Amino acid sequence: MDKIIFRHMTPNDADAVAELELKCFAMPWSRADFLRENNNELAEYIVGELDKKIVAYAGAWISFEQAEVMHVAVEPSLRGKGIGTLIFGELIKAAKKRGATSITLEVRPSNTAAIKLYENFGLKSVGRRKNYYLDNGEDALIMWNTRL
Repeated sequence: MDKIIFRHMTPNDADAVAELELKCFAMPWSRADFLRENNNELAEYIVGELDKKIVAYAGAWISFEQAEVMHVAVEPSLRGKGIGTLIFGELIKAAKKRGATSITLEVRPSNTAAIKLYENFGLKSVGRRKNYYLDNGEDALIMWNTRL
């Protein structure tokens, strides 16, 4: 596999990111949502390009010293190749540059691959949000790392 290039998301990426979002999530955000994120001063989004095609993205809202992860997505056909680890690492670096000292997120308990990824970055499950996901009523695990 060629080298993936990581960079900040731009408004020109909204179509490709929304297309990847549709492939990855049961309740996808729209192109307009990602355009809005480009104008959100709290938002930090990173995309990963392979052969000039966006194959991954990750984003967080950073407020004070806390980063709240909104998205981590990898092209389904490329999963299991370490891309998620790379882009999540890039997101953490960008969040730390903006002053974040902790990171939090919600994840489906059924998403064991994502949970393992987050645990590898020091996040730990600290609770549950009951019936969090509207598509099927699944709970969400609340994960934190307070020492970035």
